[in-house]
Amino acid sequence: MKSFLLFWVFMLFARQAFPQAVLSTVFSYSHSAVSVQTGHEERTLAEGTTRDFPHFLIQAITLEANQPTQPVQQLDEEVILLVRSGELTLMLGGKHKTLVPGSVVMVMPGDDYRVENKASQPLTYYLIRYTSNEMPDLDLYRLLGGSFWADWREIAPTTNQQGSSRKLSPYPTIMSDRVAMEFVSINAGMAGQPVHRHRAAELLLILDHPVQVPIDGAQKEAQVGDLIFIESDVEHGINPARPEGCSYVSVVF
Repeated sequence: MKSFLLFWVFMLFARQAFPQAVLSTVFSYSHSAVSVQTGHEERTLAEGTTRDFPHFLIQAITLEANQPTQPVQQLDEEVILLVRSGELTLMLGGKHKTLVPGSVVMVMPGDDYRVENKASQPLTYYLIRYTSNEMPDLDLYRLLGGSFWADWREIAPTTNQQGSSRKLSPYPTIMSDRVAMEFVSINAGMAGQPVHRHRAAELLLILDHPVQVPIDGAQKEAQVGDLIFIESDVEHGINPARPEGCSYVSVVF
């Protein structure tokens, strides 16, 4: 019995000391385990390490309709919020904004923010938290500011035969040298992005139609509302799985 207990103590310590790597894959929202709490639900899709981030967490949060005012949050990690469905009412840096599906929020360490659902339907958003391998010595008071949001309705598209693109200029953050964001719409009957790779990691949120996603030689399919994580230097592409085309948001960081 003593040996058995020692084994499990060792396994618990090993899991804490050597966290698992987060793999490139499609995270299916509908097939994720859910923790139901009063007024909201949580789904933890992944937690572990990546090439650049020793702690990397992906969660899907659902707030039920017309919830009371939520508390202000302040974290010592960098945070990405991706709106999956519903309307997200954001307080960030003393400003308020209502964001729709596909919108992105970047929250710098130490900045106050609050997420609320004031609408008559549920709100679901992805929460990504991470720290960098080259994380600075965080003086949160000195680093205050620098958070921002991307509301694609306010950004003019660039169009061509294939579809359209809305981009933000690449933006350095505390935890990443370069963050690039893009809203992509692929027209009906057109091909998407061919297989490629890049040094930075990438998140892809699928917005309106299913897509085919080759990842490191394996063919996967993502449904509307699914989140895709691509690790650094992993080959990947994205193509519409239906004749209607597709739209998605990309965050490269």
